[in-house]
Amino acid sequence: MKALLLVYCVMKIHCFGLLLSFLATCSVVGAFEKGDVVVQHDFEGITASEMWNTELGPLVQLVANDKGGQALRIERKLDTAPSTMVRIELPAQSLRGSKIRIKATVKAENISAPPSSWNGIKVMLNTQGPSGNNWPQQNLPQGTFYWRAANYVASIPNDAERALIILGLEAVTGTVWFDDVIITIESKARPRPPTPPTGPYYKGHNSSRLRGAMIGANLKEKDFRDLAAWKANHVRWQLIWNGFPHSPADDADVAAYDAWLESALIHLDSMLPLCRQLGLHILLDLHTPPGGRNPEKQCRMFQEKRFQDAFLMAWEKMARRYKDESIIWGYDLVNEPVDDNLMDGLMDWRDLAIVATQRIRAIDPDHAIIIEAAPWGGPNALADFEPLPIDKIVYSFHMYEPGEFTHQNVYDDDASPIAYPGKIRGDVWWDKEQLRRVMQPVLEWQRDYNVHIYVGEFSAIRWAPGDSAHAYLRDLIDLFEENEWDWAYHAFREWPGWSVEH
Repeated sequence: MKALLLVYCVMKIHCFGLLLSFLATCSVVGAFEKGDVVVQHDFEGITASEMWNTELGPLVQLVANDKGGQALRIERKLDTAPSTMVRIELPAQSLRGSKIRIKATVKAENISAPPSSWNGIKVMLNTQGPSGNNWPQQNLPQGTFYWRAANYVASIPNDAERALIILGLEAVTGTVWFDDVIITIESKARPRPPTPPTGPYYKGHNSSRLRGAMIGANLKEKDFRDLAAWKANHVRWQLIWNGFPHSPADDADVAAYDAWLESALIHLDSMLPLCRQLGLHILLDLHTPPGGRNPEKQCRMFQEKRFQDAFLMAWEKMARRYKDESIIWGYDLVNEPVDDNLMDGLMDWRDLAIVATQRIRAIDPDHAIIIEAAPWGGPNALADFEPLPIDKIVYSFHMYEPGEFTHQNVYDDDASPIAYPGKIRGDVWWDKEQLRRVMQPVLEWQRDYNVHIYVGEFSAIRWAPGDSAHAYLRDLIDLFEENEWDWAYHAFREWPGWSVEH
């Protein structure tokens, strides 16, 4: 690092912070290698003391700690006071496509209960770019605790323009100390192949195209017959435990999870003869993985080894059960994986997917295996993903862009109606050509690796104004067909908000 620039600033939303801009000696993408230190602060030495103590106010100070060194202390005394935060700027362009590990040791005293799950002590990454802003973080408890580790892995999007580490207190009162902050490279951006492979790619089926829908968890015979009458030849079969993203799995142990999974598979077994009769090719979609998700909607199997073990055993069980079932097209290993909060010693999503695929292939060498990219299985996540070094893989993404349109008034009842085509996200005109541009990175990624693409979910909320939802779905399906991608609409007779029948 050549220089360290401190800027004390007041945020627009009444919270103040400290911006630390690091001017890195390496300013080109790919300058960092795995294991490299991007930023490190132990708050020790004369230089650190002079730097911090001359610039900080009474609520953010460099102080002696009880470990024999120095630490950064941050306080927030009143509920009505601005949130108190420190920001460390990272060299975003040099980190694009990488995963970074964020570590700090933290001590707290009298931290009040956060009003929302995302508030509280902040050890958070914020990335900003054309694809949107992201705020992965590791939540820490309220109350008082002695020095403990914050330690997680987060992704830097390929189009990131800024990346900030944020330390502090948001919407809570109390005192927190930070020490030994270190940001390292967990993995580099995926390399593009110098010469893309050629020839026919693997689809896992002999149909010209799979066209269908993700289905509700409790459909009966009439529902399947109705779907087949619409000329569908495919269902994405949710193995879902009463909700998404949160479910009873969030609080269940492995035994309870296994009992639920067996009950879900018994229902699937009862419908297999009908699906064979109707020609509905089934994709098993593990919508609810072992451990479920934490309050930040991150998969808990990236935080506890017992859930990774249960995940692998679940797929071995399903591979043994369905290896000879011809109407099953393949296995979608997990729906919309999120591995941001990765604990030491555990596999990230790509490594876990490799092991799961190897376990399945040892039992079932024939069925397709479908992989979604972390985080959340969107088009940009897939464009950043390095394919598995295994054959007979189909890659999947979910298309809900722009979310302001597709999910309008799903979470906020007071949002103004948003029409498609039209201006969304400021002055951006969203139409078929904009949808094409959003999905272009997926098409380029497909060409890089000569693999098949499956669109596992796409939708628009049914109360979008006028015929907006119809126009959006029509344009997407036209593009899927143009690119020869298989697809499944979200969703058939599941939640009325996504229904095309209402």
